[in-house]
Parts: sequence; structure tokens; C-alpha cells
Amino acid sequence: MPLFNQSIRRKIVGIALGLIVLMLVTAILSMVMSSQVGVLLDELTDRYIPAYGDLARANIRSLERSVALRRMVMMKMQEAPDEEAYAARLHEFEEADRKIEEETSAARKLINAIIEDTRTPSDNATLARIDTRIETAVSELRLGMKEEHAKLLKQIDAKQMPEARGTLEHLDALRDQFNQRIDAIRADMLKQVFASTSTVIGHQRQAIIISGIVTLLAAIVGFAFALLVSSGITRPVRLLLAGTREVEAGRFDKTITVSTQDEIGELAAAFNRMIEQLRQNERIRETFGRYIDPKVVQGLIDRPEIAIDGQRRVMTIMFSDMSGFTSMSEGMTPGGLVKVMNHYFTVMSAPIRNNRGVIDKYIGDAIMSYWGPPFVEDDEHALLAGLSAIDMADQVPALQKQLPDLLGIRAMPVPCDLRIGIATGEVLTGSIGSELMMSFTVMGDAVNLASRLEAVNKVYGTRILISQATAEAIGTRLELREIDRLAVVGQSVPQPVFEVMGRAGTLTEPQESLRAHYAEGLAAYRACRFDDARTAFNAALECVPDDGPSRTMLARMMQFEANPPAADWDGAWRLESK
Repeated sequence: MPLFNQSIRRKIVGIALGLIVLMLVTAILSMVMSSQVGVLLDELTDRYIPAYGDLARANIRSLERSVALRRMVMMKMQEAPDEEAYAARLHEFEEADRKIEEETSAARKLINAIIEDTRTPSDNATLARIDTRIETAVSELRLGMKEEHAKLLKQIDAKQMPEARGTLEHLDALRDQFNQRIDAIRADMLKQVFASTSTVIGHQRQAIIISGIVTLLAAIVGFAFALLVSSGITRPVRLLLAGTREVEAGRFDKTITVSTQDEIGELAAAFNRMIEQLRQNERIRETFGRYIDPKVVQGLIDRPEIAIDGQRRVMTIMFSDMSGFTSMSEGMTPGGLVKVMNHYFTVMSAPIRNNRGVIDKYIGDAIMSYWGPPFVEDDEHALLAGLSAIDMADQVPALQKQLPDLLGIRAMPVPCDLRIGIATGEVLTGSIGSELMMSFTVMGDAVNLASRLEAVNKVYGTRILISQATAEAIGTRLELREIDRLAVVGQSVPQPVFEVMGRAGTLTEPQESLRAHYAEGLAAYRACRFDDARTAFNAALECVPDDGPSRTMLARMMQFEANPPAADWDGAWRLESK
């Protein structure tokens, strides 16, 4: 509808103008009907009632003339007629007669004015008959009175009193007849007055009813238009609100139907464009989330200055690698290799993500990940990395069973296992690369140390090795075992290296004994009491026969028998290769 395609301002102004027009129509109609009632009232007060009054006064004048005539007769009937008094009574008689003529003429004039006025719904036929009856009554009265009056005066002058009384009685009869006619005319005139009054009252009621109806219709029409237009405004607003709530909930699949062409319609269209843009952004985010960790994507969106400026933070870095991958991949087809690696990365990435870690990159069969602000708190990133490593190690038995099925073989040609290195320290985090291509990553000594510790697992036959800083950050929240004091390639100062054995309170009695004997043997080893150390490490192997660190230390002490350490040996082991 054209009405709903207008702007909100035009809609509101249109409703206001419509209501004003309806009010003006109601006011004009009321004025017209009030003016009609006014005309009827004017006719009633200025014509009907005065005409009735004139006829009533004509009756009174008739009586006055009769009284004046009797006084004239009395003046003549005296023994000494009083001519002066007679003349005065005669004047009264003539004056009364003249007034009868004036009153009846005035009544007739008013009645004819009513008949001639086309604005009023009067009974013109009845009024015309009343006018004729008045004229007839006056004419007959004048004619009869004139003859009888002259006859009476002659009889009085001739002293014919009996005859004068008869003439006087005849005059009274004429008077009574006239009065009766006038009374009958007045009664009919009164009916016309009542009829006119009823007409006025009826028109008044009609005007009130019609004005009320028109006012009610104006109110209904105004309310209907206001409701229609307001619903046309509020309905798209509600749709817009519902769409906003969908966006707030993270759902970008619903658009708003644009039903108007006003400002709200433009807003709805802009909202739909925004939804489409958000949907595209979400697709981009999901797509990049397959190549870049979603936490990094979200962090770069929320705080882009991190990627531009870079920051130095204390973080925990983890490297994990699949042992035996090189030998295993030599006999695989490219399709089988991709299938195995995708499954391996899927299984091993889940614990990292579940523990709020950020996967930095996949390097061959290795996974580099890190924990730290702003993704996790300062006091928990080392613990979360340790928990992720435990969860990843727990997946190894199931993974060893799944790989043959993925490759369609009975058994793996070489066993596969997991090696994890974790280090905590200050690193530089930010976007590293060229102007054409950059990567959001971390760099620093802690990264290198974590990578070296992952490789050191091959030396000691362990799965999870962590640095001293990581062990200190974890504390007693995980079960740890010090393995050795070690200086990896690239480091000149040795530091203790620890193995993560499990969650706090989960070690079995053999594992507890293993840790105790190993610690005893390690202390003797550093003090160059190799016989005591050998005894302790063998005791550790009796608790856990396949303990790699104990075997490594025993093998190292056999080398010391051929080539003893220097006298100033500090008990640390230095690796010469990665």
C-alpha cells in the first residue's frame, strides 16, 4: 500500500492531518446542524410565539372594546348625558377596535412569514388556513360591529332603551362569536407552536446524535489508521529485535523480511546486509580456524594490536612428536599417509584444545602448541600443558590399535609412540614473517628448549619431559620425577629436567617406589657414588622393569667405568646433538 511505503515522519504527519480533517468535518457538521436548530429556534421565538401572543391580545382587545361600548351606552343613558365622558369612551372603543386590527394583522404577517420561509419545515397549508380564518373572523366582526354599532347609537339617541338592550346583546353575541373564533385559531396556532417546538427538539436531538456518531466514527477511523500505521512500524521493529537477538546468540542464518520502504525498512535492509557480512566473516573465521587456531583468530579480531606490535610474555610451550613415523611412512602410499596423519593430528589435537591450548602449527608429524595470556591465566598455563600431555599419552594405546585398521594391515611394521617436551619461559608473541605472508606465533629460548626436550625423550626412553620452570609452576598438582640435570644443544648452563608421571594422587605403589629409588640413585650418581647409584637404579627397575631413565643411567655409568668423569664434574649431562 502507498501509505506504508512512506517515511515514518510522513506517516505520523498523515495520521495527524487525517485526525484534524475528521475533527474539522465533525465541527462543520455540528455547526451546520446547530445553525439549522438556530433557525428553527428563531422561527419559534420570533414568529410562532409572537403570532400566538398577537391573537391572544386580539381577544383582550375585543373585551376592552366591549367594555368601552357599555360605558358609552351608560354615558348616553344618564338623565344628563356626559358628552365629554362619552367622547372619551368612544375614543377607547375606537382605539380597541384599531388595536384588534393591528394585533390580527401582525399575527397574519408573522404567519405569512413562516409560510414564505423555505428554510423551515412548517405546515404551510394549516398556517394558510389559519391566516384565512383570521381574516374572515376580523372582516365579519368589523362588518357586523359597524352596522350594529351605528344602530345602537341611533337607538340610544332616540331613547329606545329596550331596543338598545337587544342591539347590545347582539353586539355581545358578535363579540363572543369573534372571541370563540379567535380562541379556536389560537388553539390551532398553539398546536403549530408545539409542532415547531417538537421539530426544534427533534433537530437538537438529531444534531447531538449525529455529532456523537460522527465523533465516534472519527475516533474509530483515527484509531484504526493509527493502529494500522503503528503496527506497520512496530511489526518490523519486533522482527528487527528478534533478528538482533539471533545475532547476539551467534546465529547468522536468519534474515529479516523488508516489508516497508520507510526508515525501518532501510534499517532492516542494512541489518540484512550486516547479517550477510557477519555470515561471511563467520565462514572466513571457520575456514581460517582450520589453518589457524580459533583462539588466535578470535584474539586477533578482538585485539589486532597484539599481532602488529608483539608482546613479551611468560608462556608454556609444548612440542609433541610421533616416534617411528619416518620408518612407518616409508612403506605407505601418499593417500594412506595423509589418512593416518589426519587421524593422528585429530586425536592428539583434542586434548590440547580441551585444555585451552593454542595449536601453533603442524610440523611434519610434530605438533607445536602453547599456553599463556591472553588465552589462559598466568598461574595455570604450565598445569594445563601438563594435563594436555597426560591426556595425549593416554590416547597412545587406542591410537596404536587404530592405525592398522586405518592402513588395512594386520599390524604396524614398526611400533609408534609419543614424545612430548614442555618448557616455560619468556617468549615473544606476535606476527612473524614477510610483508606478503605472516604467521602469528611465539619465539624464544623456551620454544627451543621445549623442542630439545621433546627430542631428549629418545635419550631417556620417556614420553613427557618438562623444564625446571615448568615443574616449579606445576608444583604438587601433578606427579613429577626429576630425571637429570641436562644442558641441551644451545644451552651452556644445565638445568634439572623432570618427567610427568601422572595426575596428582594417581601413582601406583610400584611407581612410588620407582620414584623413590630413582631419586636415591640420582643423588648417588651426582655424588659419583656409582656403586650406590647402580644399586638404586636396579631397585627402580625391579619396581618398573621397562623404566627408560633407569636403564639410561645404568648405561651411562658403564661408560664412566671406561672414561670416568672429570674431578670437577658437576653431575650434569651435556648433549652434543639435537
